[in-house]
Amino acid sequence: MTLDNFSYLCLKKNMCKFTTIILLLCTFSIICVEVPAQNTDIEILKSINANTGTIGYSKFISNTTTEVAIGVPLVMGAVAFINKDDNLLKGALYVGVSIGVDGVATYALKKNIQRPRPHTTYPDEITAYSTETSLSFPSGHTSLAFATATALCLKYPKWYIIAPSYLWAGSVGYSRMNLGMHYPSDVLAGAVLGAGSAWVTYQVNNWFWKKQGNKALINSWESLPMK
Repeated sequence: MTLDNFSYLCLKKNMCKFTTIILLLCTFSIICVEVPAQNTDIEILKSINANTGTIGYSKFISNTTTEVAIGVPLVMGAVAFINKDDNLLKGALYVGVSIGVDGVATYALKKNIQRPRPHTTYPDEITAYSTETSLSFPSGHTSLAFATATALCLKYPKWYIIAPSYLWAGSVGYSRMNLGMHYPSDVLAGAVLGAGSAWVTYQVNNWFWKKQGNKALINSWESLPMK
């Protein structure tokens, strides 16, 4: 068996594991919809939602999610081109693809699970501090934050990357419950989905560049003939 075939089999096995996790999350979510929410789920949410002292912080953190997720790979790519840093450019592409994979997976689950927002199901118990009306499971903000954070940490496993990345991602998850937008199970599923999307993409990314002989991108583009 060649090294490429072995890498492919390992990648396939890892993707099967990830798919199994997603299926288990789907099963769990269906049970939650039928209940419609487990007592622990709603009780934890009520406790967090009642903490009005952090609403301002939660609104700010929640609003940073998309900007940070889009901005990180764009800034990385721009710096890579300026400094002609091929590894940084590949890192930017990896982070961007991770976010894209997470977005597709999150959208698919939301459409299939069809779980209403907690403030819709429990209007007398949960206060909504945002006007969002899309579906609840999984938390898109949380999955996006954890996809971004995990991609950065896998690519650059340094404490000064890991600590702030996961602090931010965890804060996004908390903010979604504090604002009454998601159940704890939505946030947990979003974190697993986001981190899992980044991890699977990381495996595919490494396999792809090994297959390509770690070919340089910047030098290749610069060598293209100008019209």
